[in-house]
Order: sequence, then structure tokens, then C-alpha cells
Amino acid sequence: MPVLASHRKPRTKVRTTTPAVGLTTAALASVTLLSTQSATAAPAEPKPAVEEVQKKVDALYRQAGAATQEYNQAKAASASQQAKVDTLLSDVAKRTEKINEARRALGSYAAAQYRNGGIGPAATFFLADNPQGYFDQSRLMDRATERQQRSVTEFRTQQASAAKKRAEAVKSLETLTETQATLASSKKDVQTKLTEARGLLSRLTAEEKARLAELERKKEAEAKEKAAKLAARQAAEAKERAEAEEKAREEAAKESGDGSGTGSGTGTDPGSGTGSGTDSGYAAKAEKVLAFARAQIGKPYVWGASGPSSYDCSGLTQAAWREAGVTLPRTTWDQVEVGTRVATSDLKPGDLVFFYDDISHVGIYKGDGMMIHAPKPGANVREESIYYMPIYGSVRPA
Repeated sequence: MPVLASHRKPRTKVRTTTPAVGLTTAALASVTLLSTQSATAAPAEPKPAVEEVQKKVDALYRQAGAATQEYNQAKAASASQQAKVDTLLSDVAKRTEKINEARRALGSYAAAQYRNGGIGPAATFFLADNPQGYFDQSRLMDRATERQQRSVTEFRTQQASAAKKRAEAVKSLETLTETQATLASSKKDVQTKLTEARGLLSRLTAEEKARLAELERKKEAEAKEKAAKLAARQAAEAKERAEAEEKAREEAAKESGDGSGTGSGTGTDPGSGTGSGTDSGYAAKAEKVLAFARAQIGKPYVWGASGPSSYDCSGLTQAAWREAGVTLPRTTWDQVEVGTRVATSDLKPGDLVFFYDDISHVGIYKGDGMMIHAPKPGANVREESIYYMPIYGSVRPA
């Protein structure tokens, strides 16, 4: 019997999927590795310590102070240049009017000549009523010609002068434009530095702000301690000078008593008298300066301000010394060149004390190692130790 064919469908051999599982696992492992590497390659920036923030903020305020002086310098130069331009433009306008007057005079001469028809001297002689009339007319014409010539010369002179002044005005306008560009650049620089400083401070936590305040108090205390030492040293030196002067007076009195009584009344030292007078005059001015400065305590620091409601550092010193009749330049860089340089140990009330190597800050010495100054943005005019910042040097303005 023949073998019947099977009607069952042949079984398909199922292939294992183990390799696919292996690939998936490897892919996941690769993704995990890449993620780990990415995290390692770009770690989060560590938050700066409060001390580091303090240093950065102080540096930014100092840079803003220097930029403020650049702004003040450019502003003063811009105002001066604007006044010069206005004067030149006014001068050009006046000279242009003179040119127009000369042009009108020449026009009247030209019109008269046109009406005369340009008749030659021979024809004029023969057409004259009498010879004497001709000669009289000829002399008048000669005078008229001289006047015309003077008018032409005046016209040319005024024209050349106006052209020269116009060129000066154009050059001054170009300088003014450059100065105003510097002014705008300095203003932007100040604003950038202050914005960056405020950004650093705004990111501090309450605890960090408290720590920063503590660091400031410590810095102020150290500065006051140095000021107290300076005050003690100055007081000791003043006492020594007073004792030496008293001793000299006693010796002078003793010598005059031993000698003749006639010459004792004229024994005043003229050198001492002159020096005392100078000191007295400066002290009187310094008293006015400090009285003004004390009255400004509590008013806000505003960069570029020179009163009366707010000040920057050099704006305050300029305004204070103006009260004593002394005109100071606008910037710290120019103020430091005024008057006489004095050592820190020889400071007297009213002297100006400058700070930092770039001379970007200034205060008014009030005695005992202390000063009155407009410190920085966010602070008010106040008294502070001169040792709060590194001293550059000092001057006696008058």
C-alpha cells in the first residue's frame, strides 16, 4: 500500500532572538556611558566663596570708579567744546552778515556802472557841459573807484576770514562728536560694571549676605584701628611741637630779661609769624570745607553727580572746596595735581586724600585719621577711616 503524503504543514524552525537582546543591552550601556561622560565633561560651576565675591565686587566698584572719572573728564571736555563750537558758529554768522553787506555794496556799484553805460573818459569830456564840470566829475569818479576797490578788498577779506572760522567750527564739531562718543562709552562702561556687581550680590543667600556684612565690619574695624594709631601719633607730635615752642619762648624771655629792656619788644620772629598766618588762613578755609562736607553726610553716592542732592567722590570734594573760594578740577586725576603734596603723617583737616594706584577715589581729611567721602554706589556720604582703602597720596589744595 502506498505511503500517503502527510497533510501537515512542515514546522518552521524558529530562530532565537538572543543576539538582538544582546545588541539592545549594549546600546543602553553605550547611552549610559555617554551620559556619564557628558556629565563629567560639563560639571556645574562651583559657587564662589563669600570672600571671593567680596573681592570681585570691590574690584568692580573700583573699575566703575575709574570709569566714572573718565565719564566726568569727557563730560567736562564736552561742555567746554560745546561752548567753543557755539562761539565759533556765532562768529561765523556775524562774518557771513559782513560778507552779505560787502556783497550788497558791490552790487550797488555794479548797478551804477550799468546805468552809466560804461562811457569812456574821452566821450565823457566831449559830452560835458563845460571842461570844469568834466574834471569835477572825474574826481568824483576816482573817489568812487577807490571806494569800490576798498569794498572789493573788504569783501575778499571777510570771505577769507569767514572760510577760516567755518573750517575751525567744522573741526571743533568733529572733536565734540568724538568727545561725546567717549562720554557715551564711559557711561556704558560704568553701567556694565555696576550691573555685574549687583548681579553678584543678588545671588548671595541670606546667610552669605550676613557673612559679607561681617567681613565689611571687620575691614572697617581694622581701618579705624589704624586711624586711631595715626591720631595718637599726630597728637603726640603736636604736643612735642607745642612743648618745644613753649620752651623756646621761655628761653627767649629769659634772654631778653638778662639783656637790655629796650630791644625786647621787637624780638618777634617774622618767620614764625608768617607760618602761623598761613596755617591760620588754611585752617579757616578747611573749616568751611568740612562744614559743607558734614552737611552732605547721608546724601547718596551717584556716579557723575556733583550736587546738591547727590555726589560722586570728586564731585563732593569739588563742591566742598568751592565753599572756601577754591576752584578744583572735576576729576580725581586733575585734583591730585592741585596744591602741595603732603605725607600721610602730616595731614591736616581739609586735605584731600587719594586712593588706589589709578587714583580713582578721593576723600576730605577731617582729622584723627578719618575722612568724609562719597564711597560707592549704594552707599551714602559718610565719615570713614582713610585706611579703609589703599592710599595713593594726599594734597593740600590751598
